Amino acid sequence: MIGLVLIAAAAIGYWAWKTHSDQAMRFGDVAAVVAAITAFALLRKHEIVPGLLALGGAGWWYWFRRNGARNNGGDMTPDQARRLLDVSPRATAEDIRAAHRRLIARVHPDAGGSADLTMQVNAARDVLLARRRPI
Repeated sequence: MIGLVLIAAAAIGYWAWKTHSDQAMRFGDVAAVVAAITAFALLRKHEIVPGLLALGGAGWWYWFRRNGARNNGGDMTPDQARRLLDVSPRATAEDIRAAHRRLIARVHPDAGGSADLTMQVNAARDVLLARRRPI
């Protein structure tokens, strides 16, 4: 039974990793928690290898969520983000959002663009808007 739970958690995690959709990410988070709980149950039963594999899968998911999935623009500087969105250094949050909407309308996969470019445009918006949020 535990093996089936781990296989299901791994399948959900893989699906979420490949699709990058928000709903899939939430399912992936639940699957990672299930894998971690199952890992501790296996380790308590002295089933070391399956327990470590399950714990490793949950740990990988945690790393993926922190560093891989939503960090597409993590290395993007504010200057790069401004160039991508074509806004000035003095642009307001409304200007940034308007530029994002104009650009997304052209580069979104539904409009014939690419998912990678869409992620970069979204990351540029996030980089610039993050600097305007109150601390």
